[in-house]
Amino acid sequence: MTNTIKRPWLLVVTIGLGTLLNPLNSSMISVALTRLQDEFSLTFAAASWLVSIFYLTSAAAQPVMGKLGDMFGAKRLFLSGLAVSALASLLAVFSPNLMFLLIWRALQALGSSTLYPSAMLMIRGHVTQGQGKALAGLSLFATTSAAFGPSIGGFLISWWDWHAIFLINFPFIIVSFSLSLFILPNTGSGRIDLRRIDFSGIGLFAAAMVTLILGLLSLEKDPDWFMFGISAVTAVVFYLYEKRKQEPFIDVLTLKKNYNTTLVYAQFICISLVYYTYFFGLPAYLQQVRGLDEQKTGLVMLSLAGMGIIIAPLTGKLVDRFGAKVPLLLGAGTLTAGTVLILTFHNHSPLGWLIAIMIILGMSSGFNNISMQRALFEQVRAEDTGSASGLFQTSRYLGAILSSSVLGIFFTGAMTIDQLHKVAVVSLIFCAVVTGLSIRIPGRNQRPAVSS
Repeated sequence: MTNTIKRPWLLVVTIGLGTLLNPLNSSMISVALTRLQDEFSLTFAAASWLVSIFYLTSAAAQPVMGKLGDMFGAKRLFLSGLAVSALASLLAVFSPNLMFLLIWRALQALGSSTLYPSAMLMIRGHVTQGQGKALAGLSLFATTSAAFGPSIGGFLISWWDWHAIFLINFPFIIVSFSLSLFILPNTGSGRIDLRRIDFSGIGLFAAAMVTLILGLLSLEKDPDWFMFGISAVTAVVFYLYEKRKQEPFIDVLTLKKNYNTTLVYAQFICISLVYYTYFFGLPAYLQQVRGLDEQKTGLVMLSLAGMGIIIAPLTGKLVDRFGAKVPLLLGAGTLTAGTVLILTFHNHSPLGWLIAIMIILGMSSGFNNISMQRALFEQVRAEDTGSASGLFQTSRYLGAILSSSVLGIFFTGAMTIDQLHKVAVVSLIFCAVVTGLSIRIPGRNQRPAVSS
């Protein structure tokens, strides 16, 4: 039995203030990497682990949190996530070196990863009228915080130092926690059945990803083929193990059976890889080569991140009228065009030209995010929407993780425009894959039957 919330907007505000923590903290770090390199005497490859560890932990944690919410109760899980996020943010401020900061970043990602799944459980179970508006409102918190994260981070670092990007979490946590105590409905038994959690699958997945990242980062100097070998073997073991699990971390059999769905995930990984390569790479270039401070860098980054919010309403209309194919082609075209134009930018080029290029790249994000979600829904059954959406988010995280590895390979020593151009050339390869996969997606009147 579920109780209907009389004021759903108050529920959305309460949980929205919590769910914005994950996208906010994953985006603010983009303008802090250069400062953290100076603080702890790091290479960009080492600093890039602050990106990878956050997304890797999120990728491993979010699919699990939905099950925990069902067992433990969405409200309890939400409050626990806020508490863990607060503890991690506080400890991060006092990090004496990179290793401690990585640990607290992972803990921060773990805490914030509980918030969105538990929020979805509460909206699904307690908002019976205007559920679509509630979901749209929740999405607004996430997209806005992600878009303005670099600007907020840049202002905070200029105002104080890198510690501020962790302390800024506390106002949101305190307000959300206080409101949650009185507003969120109590659900769940409060008992956790750990047998339902695929810890072995999660461990194998993390091991395969970490060794892959280590292998990729080694390409800059002396390729570590042993790490690539471990990653490949672990990936095979992961597949063989997961296909026998009744409740697997990732349902590999369904992916194998529904080929079109797997290609949607692959396409979103490539899109995310290219986009996040610029999202995390351009702030480093602006600070280390063009000499902009963190505040100005954050403002320039608005042209990239903010444009996605502006384009999103247009994409929604295009998707309703034409299906996923048309906006995906526009997304692939703007992503490719922006990447090609990066090659025309040089140290003597006016900053306004880079901003124009970033606007084009930002448009691609606005086209791609919504239309990729629609392309996924066109391929899966309604009853599989929840698990499919979880893997969709995992695909985003995998793309972001791989993007940090690409940057770690090319951004070595003193950063130069040539390094940025090399990143753009690699990105063009993935743009070609994105374009090809966009072309093969059926049009509105040519949709294939969804696999059962």
